[in-house]
Amino acid sequence: MTAVWKRRIAWGLTTLCVVAFAVTLFIAWLTTRAGLDDEGTWRFDGIIGLVFPLVGALIVSRQPGNRIAWLFSAIGLSATLGALLPEYAHYATRVDSSWPGGEVAAWAGGWVWLPFFMLVPTFLFLLFPGGHLPSRGWKPIAYLAGISLIGLILTFMVLPYGAGEEGVGADPFGIDSLEAPLNVVAVVFGVGLGVSAIASIYSLFWRRRRASARERQQLKWFAYTAALTPVLFMTGDPIGQALSGDDVSDLPVDPSVISFLVLPVALGIAITRYRLYDIDRIISRTLVYGAVTALLVLAYAGGVVVIQTLLPVSNDSPVVVAASTLAVVALFRPLRNRVQGLVDRRFYRRRYDAARTIESFGSRLRQETDLDSLSTELIALVRDTMQPAHASLWLRSFQEPAS
Repeated sequence: MTAVWKRRIAWGLTTLCVVAFAVTLFIAWLTTRAGLDDEGTWRFDGIIGLVFPLVGALIVSRQPGNRIAWLFSAIGLSATLGALLPEYAHYATRVDSSWPGGEVAAWAGGWVWLPFFMLVPTFLFLLFPGGHLPSRGWKPIAYLAGISLIGLILTFMVLPYGAGEEGVGADPFGIDSLEAPLNVVAVVFGVGLGVSAIASIYSLFWRRRRASARERQQLKWFAYTAALTPVLFMTGDPIGQALSGDDVSDLPVDPSVISFLVLPVALGIAITRYRLYDIDRIISRTLVYGAVTALLVLAYAGGVVVIQTLLPVSNDSPVVVAASTLAVVALFRPLRNRVQGLVDRRFYRRRYDAARTIESFGSRLRQETDLDSLSTELIALVRDTMQPAHASLWLRSFQEPAS
């Protein structure tokens, strides 16, 4: 297949996901208009189903041979259908029975979401960043993941409780007599997926030990996303409750969904190598401002307690709020500089040493007048901080105008 056709197919799948998401929103609106609560799956699956195929299409546009792009498209299509089919089944069976295939949609909605959840911890980890296995020795893990995923999907397709869980009715394709053995088979395939997921995660560490400098930067993007996603997910509900007044469902988008959107965006940046080396600055800023925010919150709370202890004022007194806020504002800049120095000294020692070397040279520059000595020190400074293959200094000579 040529690169042109790969791009067309990738963007076609992205368009399909956009159309499916639009249909999902329309059905949800019809359900709400009829006086029923919609399934709400579009708040999670549908939005994620838009981002993954879009990033996959962008990867195909830059690197047509990277298989991860098709993983992104498959994940997006699975998530989009996982949002559309339950919404359709809910409306067709509860609101308007003239819509055909309600029970079939509910049955398909019981298993179509599996690739969305299972491709990320298996094949995405196993193939990142170049779209190929770390070595031939990892082929058994890929086969185990593929067979387990296909087997689990086929098992869910014939389990008799797929549509019943949605409250729609009997599963039209369920085999009641095989329910017990199929449950055992589902557990076996689930264990296979779990083993392959653990091995795939380990493959990132195995790959890092043999990675080039560029691949190490790409793996940094992956590690940063893996650390940031659970933090954003845990803080999503408190932020949503603060914005909506304790009812997150009133918001158009659940803030916790944003945590899952970080993964495809960050991996897309890493794979396409767009501003690849900015990850060091992003990690540094995250550590600094995360620590500063936590310390300022503690300082604000401590300031409120101290002021209430010293002065007979209430919790919501303007004096307490104003004094604590001014104290936090005054602490921000020196605290940020202090934390930045600690982070650089601990995690970015080369940059910390380079900054100290440049600062020392600046102090000497104000006192030294010998041009030859300054030239020698400047070349040494560049070699120590930038570590170039070669460094030289050209000086332009100026002649004094004749009197």
